This record gives sequence, structure tokens and C-alpha cells, in this order.
Amino acid sequence: MKFRIFFCFVPFIFSSVSFGQTVNIAQFSNETLDKWQTKSFVGHTQYAITQLDNQAVLHASSKQSASGLAKEIKIDLKQTPFLNWSWRIDNLLPRMDETTKAGDDYAARLYIVKSGGFFIWETKALNYVWSSNQDKGSVWDNAYAGSNARMLALRSADDGTGKWVSEKRNVYEDMIALYGDKGSDEANEKAYRYIDAVAIMSDTDDSKTQASAYYGDIYFTAN
Repeated sequence: MKFRIFFCFVPFIFSSVSFGQTVNIAQFSNETLDKWQTKSFVGHTQYAITQLDNQAVLHASSKQSASGLAKEIKIDLKQTPFLNWSWRIDNLLPRMDETTKAGDDYAARLYIVKSGGFFIWETKALNYVWSSNQDKGSVWDNAYAGSNARMLALRSADDGTGKWVSEKRNVYEDMIALYGDKGSDEANEKAYRYIDAVAIMSDTDDSKTQASAYYGDIYFTAN
């Protein structure tokens, strides 16, 4: 039940960041993982801050496991809509049908969560994934959570392994595109202005394989 359980941490959000030009989510060079919650579904993916290419990064090692890290933080997407990060993978997973539960594994994924409060069924997640099978730019519903968790393949098997890739996404615009335009700026702001958490997960439980991935610093910016 990979997404539905992960959503359980979301209703109780206390921290809020909605000012300034940059909102840091993770600076691995000068912080620990103390502020990240671990959520396990099957076994434990190992997460550790390490040195690679002369920089401090997060290493994820998954061996037939599915667990993630989540940080609760309220982000105002009208102030800082752009999510920035870098990532790389050491190996590709088999070409599975990621639209099914049997293929719902990703060497690397980063996603944002918009809380539904006590109404868990209204919680939404937008997943940016390194896909093993889908074409770059493909969008689909998560096999476990359905339309409550939308998947977007930013990278595919064609992007290769062992090299860093930098990403910059307008999360506000992606939410509107993937969850639907509400018809007016006011309605879209009401539906999508705030998100409540950022999560990282590398998982290989369904495919019974292994994956190694790295994540660089994560932050939101105004432009």
C-alpha cells in the first residue's frame, strides 16, 4: 500500500515557509537527516549523507525494499513555485509496466504532497520519477493510490546512469496541468497554492531488484 500509508504523516503540519526568494528543503553539506521522517512499506531503503564528486549528497540504496524520507514543510507556491534539485542513478531497473502494482518501482523519485487534512482521500501527491519504462514526459496515475498520486517521468532509461542531472520544475504549473485547471486564477490558488511536504524514495520491492541513487540539494525558488 505504498502511497496510502505514506500520506498518514501529512495532516499534522506545524512548520510553514512562505517568504523570501529561496526555501531550502535539504542542504546535505551542512545538515543531518534529523528533520526527515522515515516511512517504511517493505524493508528499509538505506539513506545516508555521503561524499561524491567532491560534494555532500544523499545516497539511497534499495535492496528489494520500499521506504522513503519525508519532510513536513508548508510551501507557498505563489511565492516560490520552482523546485530545484539534482540526481543520478547507478543502475537502471528492469523495463517494467510502472502503471501496475507489480511494476511500481523507481530507482529515484522526488515528490511533493498537498495535504487533505483529516480528509485523507483529498490528499494529493505529484511524483517526479526516473522511469525505467515510460517515455520522458509521460504521466499516469499511481498503481496503488490512483489519481491521488500522479506520476511524471522526468527521466527515462535513455538518460543513462552514473551522471548528474539537474532539474527545475514549476510545481504550481505542474499541479494545475496534472490535477486540472479550476477555471480561474482564484480557484487555482485555492486548490494548489500550498503544499505541505517533500519526500524522497528509491524502491525496488515489487521488482525484487536493487537500485542505487544519489540526490543533491533540494530547494524552492521564486524564479
